[in-house]
Amino acid sequence: MIKKMQKLSCKSLDNLDAYIRSAYSWPMLSLKEEKSLTHLLYYKSDLKAAKTLILSHLRFVIHISKNYSGYGLLQADLIQEGNIGLMKAVKKFNPEVGVRLVSFAIHWIKSEIHEYVLRNWRIVKVATTKSQRKLFFNLRKNKKRIGWFSENEIKSVAKELGVSTKDVREMESRMSAQDIAFNPNPEEKYYDNKQININFSHLNDYNSNFARNLEEDNWDIHNTNKLNNALLILDKRSRDIIHSRWLNKNKKITLQKIANNYGISAERVRQLEKNAMKKLKIAIES
Repeated sequence: MIKKMQKLSCKSLDNLDAYIRSAYSWPMLSLKEEKSLTHLLYYKSDLKAAKTLILSHLRFVIHISKNYSGYGLLQADLIQEGNIGLMKAVKKFNPEVGVRLVSFAIHWIKSEIHEYVLRNWRIVKVATTKSQRKLFFNLRKNKKRIGWFSENEIKSVAKELGVSTKDVREMESRMSAQDIAFNPNPEEKYYDNKQININFSHLNDYNSNFARNLEEDNWDIHNTNKLNNALLILDKRSRDIIHSRWLNKNKKITLQKIANNYGISAERVRQLEKNAMKKLKIAIES
C-alpha cells in the first residue's frame, strides 16, 4: 500500500540540508507500486500518481547532481535543473517498455544538468556540438587519471572518447581559458593617459551555425522517440532480437547465440529479425 503523500515544498531548496532530508524521507517505490502508478499516469493522466513518482525519485536527482560538484555551481541549482529533467521523464515514460522509471529518467536528468552547466560554466559557451559536449564532460574525468599536453596522452584520450586529437586540444584550451572582461573597470575611461577604444566589429562569428546544431539535436531526439514507439508494436521475442542485434551498446550478439537462448534455429532468428525490421521501417516511415 502506497503511503499517503507527504508535502514537500519547492521552497525547501533554499535550505539545501532540509530539502535533502525531506527528499530522502520519501520512501522508494516497489516494482509493483511503481507499475501501478505509471499505469495510472500513462493511461488516465492521474496527476497524484505523477506527483508520487516524482517525489519518490528526488533522491536519485540529488545523487546524480553530486557528480557535477566540480564545476563551481551551486548544488541547489543543479538539483533544481535535474528535477526538471525528472518531471519530463515522468511525463514521457511508457510503462510498457519494460524498464524501471529510474533507468529511463537518468538520461533526462543528466541532459538538463548538462545544459545548465554548459550555460553557466563560462560566459562564452564552451561546447555546442555533440562531440564538444561529450569532450567537455569526459575530459574532467580523464584528467584525474592521466596527464596532459603530451602527444601520446592526447591520442589516448581521443581514442577512448571517439573524437579527433584536434577536438581534444581545442576543448582543453577552452576549458583552461578564463573569462576576461573587455574593460575591467568601466568607470575608468583612460589607461596610461590613452583613451580605451574597443573595436567590436571583428567579433562577428561567420562560421557557427546554431540553428543547424539545434535542428540536428531535435531531429535525433525525434528519431529516437519514433524508434522507441515503433519497438512497442513488436512482440517480446522480436523486440529482444532487435535489441540484441542492433541496439546492444556492448557488442552485436550472433544469430546462433540468440537461437540457443530461444531453442530455435539460427535461420528462424534471421527470419524473425527480417520481419521485425520490415515492421519497424513501416512504423517509423508512417
